[in-house]
Amino acid sequence: MRGGAKVGIVGGVFVLVAGGLGYGAYEVLLGGDAGPGIETASESSEVKTGPPDKKEIEETAKGFLKAWASGDASAASLLTNNEAGAEPLLAGYAEDAHVTKAVITPGPAVGTKVPYTVKATVSFEGKTKPWSYSSELTVVRGLTTGKALVDWQPTVIHPQLTEGATLKTGESSTAAIEAVDHNGKVLDKETYPSLGPILDTLREKYGDTTGGSPGIETWIEPADAQLPNTTLLTLAKGKPGKLQTTLDADAQAAAEKAVKDFSSASVVAIRPSTGSIRAVANNPATGFNAAMLGKQAPGSTLKIATAAMLLEKGLVSANGPVECPKEALYQGRTFHNLKYFELPPSNNFTTSFARSCNTAFIKLIDDTHDDSALPKIARDVFGIGLDWKTGVSSFDGSVPEETGGEAAAQYIGQGTVQMNALNIASITATAHNGTFRQPVIVPQSLDDRQLATASRSLSPGVTQQLNAMMRATASWGTGQAAMASVGGDKGAKTGSAEVDGQATSNSWFTGFSGDLAAAAVVQSGGHGGDAAGPVVAAVLRAGS
Repeated sequence: MRGGAKVGIVGGVFVLVAGGLGYGAYEVLLGGDAGPGIETASESSEVKTGPPDKKEIEETAKGFLKAWASGDASAASLLTNNEAGAEPLLAGYAEDAHVTKAVITPGPAVGTKVPYTVKATVSFEGKTKPWSYSSELTVVRGLTTGKALVDWQPTVIHPQLTEGATLKTGESSTAAIEAVDHNGKVLDKETYPSLGPILDTLREKYGDTTGGSPGIETWIEPADAQLPNTTLLTLAKGKPGKLQTTLDADAQAAAEKAVKDFSSASVVAIRPSTGSIRAVANNPATGFNAAMLGKQAPGSTLKIATAAMLLEKGLVSANGPVECPKEALYQGRTFHNLKYFELPPSNNFTTSFARSCNTAFIKLIDDTHDDSALPKIARDVFGIGLDWKTGVSSFDGSVPEETGGEAAAQYIGQGTVQMNALNIASITATAHNGTFRQPVIVPQSLDDRQLATASRSLSPGVTQQLNAMMRATASWGTGQAAMASVGGDKGAKTGSAEVDGQATSNSWFTGFSGDLAAAAVVQSGGHGGDAAGPVVAAVLRAGS
């Protein structure tokens, strides 16, 4: 036996096999007592300081994993730096999640982190199914005892477990759903991982009204009762009820593929004529739906709304002259264009929009005589902040009223403006169509919920000019390269936004093609056309 590990009979069969740390994998029938077979980190009267060494990391991880695999929650929790927090979850692994057997195989330690794989068996009311996943633990020095201990986090038990959440197995609280796109094609988490949190929410809201019956499952029950459960394993399928969504399987597949090119990216596509959401994708595809719940400055993509406001007030026209100097000063705050470019005096507003000239917008602020003009049009025309009822949770954008330099920063999508891909896609859809139609991911007829409505539409003249400027951006402006592969009637707007002084700005891009609008953001992606642009183009090419 490698590492001199001892083997004992602990509440069942205990088998030691080869493992990455040199002390094997732990296989025990849960429900026993760890007893003397569990080895823990060596004790010493001397209180040690500094990071734990290699031997301490191995011994602590070994003792913890053995105790956990054997079902001895008390022994395992004693080897953590939060006994009170660890023991209930460790005990619940057998008692609440009904795990009857666990094989935990550690990999080689990476510094103080020890990765491991878990191959478990879950049994409930005669239904049994294997369950496999990977996670990791970190060994730290105890603050008072100086002992090497497992730094307790819920993710030690399962990588998706959050603070206050619990693992449970039993009859599901709601019936399963079979979500389908607008053409009847089935949508599932395995094929479309970004839809995971959305499908969980839809099941929670509509599962009991779609004619299905519950199954037996293992799930994560969040601390917040308003959030949906996350199903991890299905032991016995119930009868799923069919749920129609507005999504489009082809657009969703393209969105999923496009965001995977970046470490952190989101995209949403909407049909302007109806408000139907055709695609929602995030990478990483974790439990947080950043595409619909994110909150950050959208950069120059918001110039669509700013341009609409300036056009409505008659301060500019698409072909009318505007200044575009390298810099512009407004109430003590200096704004400049990317790489300090400037345009000649013969420049018009369409060129300033297509080239994304910040100073052309800033120099027009005084002429509005109203710092609240942009927040008003964002709410009254584009529906921002009107409590959208999409069918799942969403943040519906915010353009708060500001004064001075902060109001100026809002004109170019900076300052206190907060948006996500859903909001910017909706702004583009409204600009393209002239009227705000609240985005929805399930039909309103499903539950007769009250959708948000804007108080007015854009005039036909302003709508026409906005579309012409966005077409120019896609044809020869900053969106040309990204939109080259998109056919038909098309328009775009690029953006970049610096958040919290980051070295590389976030990349934003939005565009339309026919009756589809899409917007994307790539964290630290740089210029909008370089990173987010290809994501939007891929979705527009695939959508319908």
